[in-house]
Amino acid sequence: MSQPFTDLAGTLHQETIESEVLRGNPLGDPHVRPLWVYTPPGYDGSTERYPSIYVIQGYTGQVAMWANRQPFRQPFIETADQVFASGRAPGCVLVYVDAWTAYGGSQFVDSVGTGNYHTYLCDEVVPWVDARFRTIADRESRAISGKSSGGFGAMITPMLRPDLFGSLATHAGDALYEYCYLNEFAKSVRALRDYDGDIMRWWADFQQRVSFTKEEDTLLCLVLGCAAAFSPDPDGTPRLPVDPRSGQVIPELWDRWLAWDPIRMIDRYAEQLRSLRAVWIDAGTRDEWFLDLGAEAFNAGLRRIGVPAEKISFELFPAAHGGIDYRYPLAVEWLAHRLAR
Repeated sequence: MSQPFTDLAGTLHQETIESEVLRGNPLGDPHVRPLWVYTPPGYDGSTERYPSIYVIQGYTGQVAMWANRQPFRQPFIETADQVFASGRAPGCVLVYVDAWTAYGGSQFVDSVGTGNYHTYLCDEVVPWVDARFRTIADRESRAISGKSSGGFGAMITPMLRPDLFGSLATHAGDALYEYCYLNEFAKSVRALRDYDGDIMRWWADFQQRVSFTKEEDTLLCLVLGCAAAFSPDPDGTPRLPVDPRSGQVIPELWDRWLAWDPIRMIDRYAEQLRSLRAVWIDAGTRDEWFLDLGAEAFNAGLRRIGVPAEKISFELFPAAHGGIDYRYPLAVEWLAHRLAR
């Protein structure tokens, strides 16, 4: 199904994909998912094949939110379209992926706590798009981009699947976990005093009322979803990596989180990272989760293992974590010039 977004020069195709790996997932989330695919000006009526950029969202993001219009700003779908309509970059297919879960997100990993969202992205969405749109089905012509949790997903997916993704863009992606998460656990333990130290008791309360009407809701939603992704029990029950009363770190659980820290993954996946053809890294200097430090560390780690400077665009800019959507089309433009055609 193709529907106009506004006056796009390209076309936004609002599709659905039926997933087999998400069928019967632990949270009972839909296995039929929305998938938006943007084709650039000139796509219709030609036989040309195009590079593709997969766009994944931050925590609590779902595809329909790309249509949200903020005061005095255009949605990313429009600003990305302008990159191609203006001739600032050669055309690319953009793929907007939905990885929403009942907890608010999946972290784009396979987990018994949420479902197989990494497999869904790599083994279902990518082949589905390549079969139905004129993409160049090669890792040298395929990138992945995201912000926050999506930036985390954009960092780890090319490490895990270098056969599929040869370039990435991460905007304030989750990294350097001792800074971005440990403080959140301390705040969570304080908040859970009202729930007898049980985050699932908070979750039951959250589900029975208007969401985000208590101060602790945003924090605990994030921590619960990440625990479901990174440290669930074998039956899928989320386990916090700290004692819910004292806040003391539980090493065997915290180590499972640290194994997913992109900074700590660099040496394990050095060969895959050295194979990348383009890496965009940015973050705001006032990021509330200190993801500017994570960006610094990711950039330094890439340079240390031998990724050439000319393959990397690294920038810190004055901003907090929110309101940085104007950076997304800048990365799209930069990637579009570097993907193989």
